[in-house]
Amino acid sequence: MRVLLVGGGGREHALAWKLAQSPHLSKLYAAPGNPGIARVAECVAIRDDAIADLAELASRERIDLTVVGPEAPLAQGLADRFTERGLPVFGPTEAAAQLEASKVFAKTLFARYGIPTARFGTFADPGEARAFARTLGGRAVVKADGLAAGKGAIVCPDLATAERAIGDILERRVFGVAGARVVVEEYLEGEEVSVFVLTDGEAILPLGAAQDHKAVFDDDRGPNTGGMGAYAPPPVLGHALAARILETVIRPTVRAMAVEGRPYRGVLYAGLMLTADGPKLLEINARFGDPECQVLMPRLAEDLLPLCRAVAEGKGLPETVAWRPGAAVCVVLASGGYPGSYETGFPITGIEAAERRPGVAVFHAGTALRDGRLVTRGGRVLGVTALGADIPAAIAAAYAAAEAIRFDGMHFRRDIGHRALAHLGKRA
Repeated sequence: MRVLLVGGGGREHALAWKLAQSPHLSKLYAAPGNPGIARVAECVAIRDDAIADLAELASRERIDLTVVGPEAPLAQGLADRFTERGLPVFGPTEAAAQLEASKVFAKTLFARYGIPTARFGTFADPGEARAFARTLGGRAVVKADGLAAGKGAIVCPDLATAERAIGDILERRVFGVAGARVVVEEYLEGEEVSVFVLTDGEAILPLGAAQDHKAVFDDDRGPNTGGMGAYAPPPVLGHALAARILETVIRPTVRAMAVEGRPYRGVLYAGLMLTADGPKLLEINARFGDPECQVLMPRLAEDLLPLCRAVAEGKGLPETVAWRPGAAVCVVLASGGYPGSYETGFPITGIEAAERRPGVAVFHAGTALRDGRLVTRGGRVLGVTALGADIPAAIAAAYAAAEAIRFDGMHFRRDIGHRALAHLGKRA
């Protein structure tokens, strides 16, 4: 099969790495790709939101399947445009991708179909939003309606923070048009977990779970980022709880989208809070998580390509997939200043040494080649992922590999997996 992968971040490098292992693959293209992806694919300098150019590329190169990594091109209708041209694509339609592209749409859908979620209100008027936040007692989560690169949800420990977040989004428009409306919802206590499934609109294939770390600093301090690390499988999620989530959250969401005339086909990523009252749905994402994808792909013992093709063509999905034993941990190496302003262009060394360690893969997220040298290009630069016999072993392996890598300003969290270690300690 000739495959086109759309995107150029760490998630897409993990997908390219996995797709390249398929015996069914004859040629892999990536647009735009990155220097890490270029090791396993032919990179083409087309932006991931240049949908017409991507469709032309897929037609010209006789692509058998296009796999879409990021959310933005899906929200802009990439799957629709490709389908109109008879080009098979793995990823939901524009109408289905509204589950991620509009927090207002998603929360309204959850409420309409009785899918457990936090108490919430949706607002375009800042005064009304602030009044609702007061009814929540001050502790709230304020979310921009549209896509904000994973940074549009602001956890507010008090009313002053909530009012400031509402002002930032609705009045000062820090997220631009994505902040034309907000969702203000109650602050839920518990642990967050990310659950992934593949679906062709009817059949559902569980595809594992992970936990990530959004805050930039240790002990979950500082502003939210796109993700500073992840691990899988999460000890907090046992078989019974995973089955409950499938039946009370995932299946009802897929059925609701079909009833709404927006059948969902692709990977569905549910972000949940495990509360004392049971799991509650925080959000749905229309793609693999980043960096969750970087811990799912190394653990997946199946060939990913036939699964993506089955979803795209509606050919039916297996009931289960096989996983490698043990655990995976990803530590994100970030530029100095991220998630605020940061400089780029710094040389990167040590990746080869890191990858010589058993079970280690280094996924490129924000890198570039300049005069033949690998340099930093983004806020999140690399995802150092390691497999281990268990989570403690995977943590140790990931950090040992991360210590081999250097670039000016590099910083990373030192406590990735701390929640998992706490659960494992309780079991001991």
